Amino acid sequence: MIHPLRRLGLLVLWLALPLHAAELTVDVGYGQKTYTTAQLLARADARDVAIPADVAFKRAMRYRAVPLKALLDGASPDDTLQFVASDGFAAQIPAALIVQAHGSVAWLAVEDPAHPWPTLEEIKGDAGPFYVVWTQPEAMKIGPEQWPFQLVSIRRQPSVAERFPAILPDPALKTDSPVQRGFVVFQHTCFACHTLNGQGDAKLGPDLNIPHSATEYLREDLLRAYIRDPQSLRHWPQARMPGFDRKALTDQDLDNLLAYLHHMAGRKAQP
Repeated sequence: MIHPLRRLGLLVLWLALPLHAAELTVDVGYGQKTYTTAQLLARADARDVAIPADVAFKRAMRYRAVPLKALLDGASPDDTLQFVASDGFAAQIPAALIVQAHGSVAWLAVEDPAHPWPTLEEIKGDAGPFYVVWTQPEAMKIGPEQWPFQLVSIRRQPSVAERFPAILPDPALKTDSPVQRGFVVFQHTCFACHTLNGQGDAKLGPDLNIPHSATEYLREDLLRAYIRDPQSLRHWPQARMPGFDRKALTDQDLDNLLAYLHHMAGRKAQP
């Protein structure tokens, strides 16, 4: 039997352990690398970064962060990078936005176990241990889906078109058509949380085309309202879907997104 004083000592030691210490896996095609919280915080290029309008916390934040580009040595601007979170969120971000930045700069914010970040009100949980944040995001029109938190891995992937052909619109359509433009919007705003025709890596939201497209069971005005502010249509305290205001998604982008979803409703494919 453990003596009560020793048991108390073990409890104090357990409480002192870094509960948020974690590992990040990075693989851009030249072998997998693993970075621990301690390693990242100790890097010479780690610095304090101020984010005036943080996407996750909805306010100004400061982080200890590492330039994300420094962790992607060997990545080509033509690569597609997949950022996977512990909750099933899977964002596809063009490597060019990070390695050929023109104004916006991506940072990997690292949660210090000694100074944990606040709880995220929307999910009643933690954004750590790793979170991609951007300085001057407006310069390159970085969208809210390109700020993945609870990050566990970054991997180079083939293009979305190669991996998931069932989400492609009719190839006969012109590249500047509303449907094709909407396909681009879909990849930036929806594909990180939803699958379509059963294809995609995300595990958070329902499929947007099978068995029924959202365009088939929601009126156009209600669907628009839902995308702008999900809670305005269906109040659900545990809801995870963010709203997309006109800064994140212009009216023209929304028109194009709906054109794509309408088009894909006629191109259902079972996984």
